[in-house]
Amino acid sequence: MRENHGKKGIIYAENLVKALLCAYLVTGMFLLILALLLYKAGLSEENVNLGIILIYVIGTFSGGFVMGKLEGQKKFLWGLGTGVLYFVLLLLISFGMYREVSSGTGDLFLTFVLCIGGGMLGGMVS
Repeated sequence: MRENHGKKGIIYAENLVKALLCAYLVTGMFLLILALLLYKAGLSEENVNLGIILIYVIGTFSGGFVMGKLEGQKKFLWGLGTGVLYFVLLLLISFGMYREVSSGTGDLFLTFVLCIGGGMLGGMVS
């Protein structure tokens, strides 16, 4: 019985890595598009911030969607978990680059809510 549970854990971890990889690939692709728009169209800071928020939601949605498809049950929970891990990795990467959390607590909480909401929505839609 334990061997079967161990294999399930490995499969869950593999699926989670696939979903997070998808989420970060989508995020990277859209960030490149946003950078191109910033360069060509000279977007304002408000538009760039709105774009980044939208990109977080789209990225976590895609990760939650993939995770929901791979797991097949309790999809919204798997999507929520994907959103949480996406946010944690985003926070760790940001902290690793800047050695501090650059945004305020309110912005950080909003980003967290958007990440878990996007992941959960992606899992539910899958």
